[in-house]
Formats: sequence, structure tokens, C-alpha cells
Amino acid sequence: MADLPVDRLTQAPPFTHVGLDVFGPWNICIRRTRSGAVESKRWAIMFTCLGTRAVHIEVLDSLSASSFINALRRFTAIRGPAKLFRSDRGTNFVGACKELQMNTEAPELQSYLRNEGCTWKFNPPHSSHMGGAWERMIGVARRILDAMLLKLHTPSLTHEVLITLMAEVVAIMNGRPLVPVSSDPDEPDVLSPSTLLTQKMDLVPAPPGEFDPKDLHRKQWKQVQCLANSFWKKWRQEYLATLQSRRKWREVQPNLEVGDVVLLKDSQTKRNEWPTGVIVNTFPGRDNRVRKVEVRVVKGDSPKVYSRPITEVVLLVKGT
Repeated sequence: MADLPVDRLTQAPPFTHVGLDVFGPWNICIRRTRSGAVESKRWAIMFTCLGTRAVHIEVLDSLSASSFINALRRFTAIRGPAKLFRSDRGTNFVGACKELQMNTEAPELQSYLRNEGCTWKFNPPHSSHMGGAWERMIGVARRILDAMLLKLHTPSLTHEVLITLMAEVVAIMNGRPLVPVSSDPDEPDVLSPSTLLTQKMDLVPAPPGEFDPKDLHRKQWKQVQCLANSFWKKWRQEYLATLQSRRKWREVQPNLEVGDVVLLKDSQTKRNEWPTGVIVNTFPGRDNRVRKVEVRVVKGDSPKVYSRPITEVVLLVKGT
């Protein structure tokens, strides 16, 4: 397992180094007619501070580059300029970079985002584990929200209800403890992302009163609070159990080298297909450990080169 990246350890204001990803969609009611309700889809983009582990969510009305750039502008207007964005290679991120005239051909994006001095780095394809700092937060939030909004047959949400619910979700996630709770009575306070953001130890309390599932059919603000309570209950059950750290990849393995013959792990291959290739390039990190390679695979009569993390290849034969 590699050391933490420098941007995870650099002392900087919150949301200076950010990881981001998109999740959703969910159906909302945009207007009501005599024959029923007109529905539309909404997505959400989660910005995760790589230093404080705080999150910020913006709602998207489409997965277009224009909608993503608007969400990015709202984020920087509230949280201030960022120096580094990290993301996967989703088509919406690639499209946004092209529209912003960022250099997507370089291994690491060196051009500036607008004129704010911000660089953008993409993870290699098929390597979601390299974005664990933000993928973990999105994974938990996505599972809970999908269970609430898709499986429980909740009534149609409005755009206002959805963005208010996302604000409540952000408050819950930013109120989580970052370290194990101390049993020392002289240290009763719990360090949370919200504390680092607001410099306040007190969290935003829930409104007084009980909010039952029947409130989903009443006033919109009660609808939001009922959904927020459901999110809190599932968040506490699913997230707190994961606070125990687990170690892996502790044994040193030989680096993959140019000329090694490997088998590609591809979930889209049909049975009895074994895509094999030869490593043509390796990318060692600062610790001289190779975690990303380029593999040349021959399909038909034309060779193709794929960029893959080492977790997606299996060594068959060492090169000479």
C-alpha cells in the first residue's frame, strides 16, 4: 500500500484539495397537471475535502458539461478557490475539462482551471480504489439515498425538497467523528469535519418534534425532516460500523516490468475469452512502486494500448 498523497497531508484551508464524483439520479416533480405530475431527473455531485474529510453536495439537473461547470462555480463561490481536483474518468468530467480548455492529453493535468491556479488529476481507468477518500463517502450516501428515494416508494419530491434534503445530508455527514471517541471525561468534545469548517463544537440540532413517515404527505419542510431522520438512522447503522481501520497490501511484491505478459481482468469479456497482453510502459510512484501500467493487447489485427492499475492485471510470464 502506498503512502498518502502529499495533498492529503498538506496543511491548507478546507477544500483546497478536493475529490469529487457524481451520483444519482432521482425523479422529482417539476410541476403538477390535471393528469398527474411532470417528473424530471436530478443528480448530485459530492465534493470531498481531502484534508478535513468534509463534504459539500450540489444538485445537477443534467450530466452535461455546462451543468457540471455551474455546480463547480457554485461550489467555489461558497467554499472558495481550490488548488487541486481529483476525479475518475467519467465522461462528464472529461467534457467539462474540454469546455474549460484544460489539457487532457498530459498524464497529469497541468493547465489551470479558468485562471484560479487549480490543477485537475484523473485516476487511471478501472481504479476506483485510488479515490477511496471520496468514493467511500459517496458509496455510503448513495446506498442510503437510493434505499430511501427509490425503494421505499416515497412521493414525488420537488427540487426545493431535494436541495434541502441534500443540505441536511451534508450536515449529518460533516458531523461524523473523525477519530475514535475518547473515554476521557476531560475531553468530551468530538472532532468532526463540521468543527474544522465552522470552528464551532456544537452541531446543527434537529428541529423539535417527532416526524413520522406520514409526514411525507404533509408540508414540505416536514417531508425533508422525515427523510433526513431516515438518512441519519441508516447512516449511523452503516457508517459507524466501518470506523475500524483495516490494513491490506502489507507484503512487498515484485514490480511489474516492461515485457511482462499479463492477463486483463475485464468484466465485459465473454466466456472462454482470455484477454492477454504485454506491458509496454510502467509508472512508478515516489516510492518506486509500480501501481499503473500500459498494456498492449491485440484484438483482431489491430493492437491497442490500455492504461490499467495493477489490481486489474494478473502476471502470467515474466519478461526476459
